[in-house]
Amino acid sequence: MKKLNELTIRQAYEGLKKGKFTSVELTNACLSRIKERNEKMNAFISVFEDTVLVEAKKADEMIANGQQQLLTGIPFAVKDAVNTLDSRSTGAAKILDNYIPPFEATVIAKIRAQGAVLIGKNNCDTFGHGASNENSMYGPVANPHDLTKVAGGSSGGSAAAVADNQCIFAIGEDTGGSIRQPASFCGIVGLRPTYGRNSRFGIMAMASSLDTVGPMTKTVEDTAILMEVMAGQDAKDATTVIDKVPKYTKNLNKKNKFVIGLPKEYFEAEGMNDEVKKMIESKIETIKKNKHLAIEFKEVSLPYTKYGIPVYYIIVPSEDSSNLGRIDGVRYGVRSSEAQDLYNIYAKSRDEGFPEEVKRRIMVGTYSLSSGYYDAYYNKAQKVRTLIVEDFNQAFAQVDLLLTPTSPFTAFGIGEKKEDILAMYLADMFVSPSAVAGLPAISIPGGKDSNELPVGIQIIGPRLSEEKLLNFANLIENV
Repeated sequence: MKKLNELTIRQAYEGLKKGKFTSVELTNACLSRIKERNEKMNAFISVFEDTVLVEAKKADEMIANGQQQLLTGIPFAVKDAVNTLDSRSTGAAKILDNYIPPFEATVIAKIRAQGAVLIGKNNCDTFGHGASNENSMYGPVANPHDLTKVAGGSSGGSAAAVADNQCIFAIGEDTGGSIRQPASFCGIVGLRPTYGRNSRFGIMAMASSLDTVGPMTKTVEDTAILMEVMAGQDAKDATTVIDKVPKYTKNLNKKNKFVIGLPKEYFEAEGMNDEVKKMIESKIETIKKNKHLAIEFKEVSLPYTKYGIPVYYIIVPSEDSSNLGRIDGVRYGVRSSEAQDLYNIYAKSRDEGFPEEVKRRIMVGTYSLSSGYYDAYYNKAQKVRTLIVEDFNQAFAQVDLLLTPTSPFTAFGIGEKKEDILAMYLADMFVSPSAVAGLPAISIPGGKDSNELPVGIQIIGPRLSEEKLLNFANLIENV
């Protein structure tokens, strides 16, 4: 029998509805797991023990009064780069160590309006800058499957917390793969929605033309449940789309016909682990043999895939260097005790409060945007970005969805790649092209390798195709 903290959203909802347990009991089960494991894993920066049981008691009152919704009374966690009202939000940066937002991200407000219980804030690479969760100023996050391995990044704390049953679900942020890659490493489900599908209001901006916020869950069904709550237009975010939010859970089990593209560039990529490749190919063969599914596979080509990483690492640092200008030690956050004048308030506060990777990206981005280099770097990257978008458009003219590995390898050792900056950047090679194109993509568990480390399967869809994406992901989740 499952422990309470091991339940899915659907199971927790049913249990609360039938009175099998209370939200206080469910929340205490998660808190006990955090106390047992967080010292080893470091998945949480903040745990709100003072307020979380108060929220759980209120949720129990809602349920008793017949006001239960799907998320009422369910404990969840949030990546620390997502602002939560009156709750410490550091972005994993020491410069924001004391920051308490006076406002809340729209997606979190929607979830909490249903009576969900915010249990704490997850560790992450500082401001989302990283692919291993080793760039956090609060220490790295360990993978729950092997504490010597990384959890992935940048939403590694959220992925690890869900995988280790320290919460029922978590909300992460994905700029170039920050939900999907750690979901792959930790063996959970992680969705990057279409750019503009979910509001970005209240997210600590990294690269504004790529940032998205999405769910990290134990099942595809739970992801669909959350998307129905989170998605939609927001007056506070002009980039949100006006398209109606579908009922994502309605057609999850419908056995639609699918033509699935297999991009050859993803399966022939340099640095691809042989075991990961064989596992994904084996999964494809198993799906083909399933007579209950009408799924056809077709090889396609995405020739500009190889430019996804270079384009990403010009556009993102450029937008980073602009966005991070607001964090200066003057208006909010931690100010250096050594600062004696205006210049040193800026210089010393940022020097002490930003980790090396953040400083590196600011420098690269400022250079790319500087006079004489803007056309050669940033402008050129935007032109290649358009070609990557066209690549995907041509592929989706032939197929419904694309299936690829999420990562070319499984979780690597803590410290193994930290000093090899280019190797670390290449960890996002399969997740960054769809992010650059603004497309929805999901990572689902695809089994474990010979070292018992999870392997992720990525499914990419056309713009605003989350309904189709979730339907297919749900059909093959347990095949």
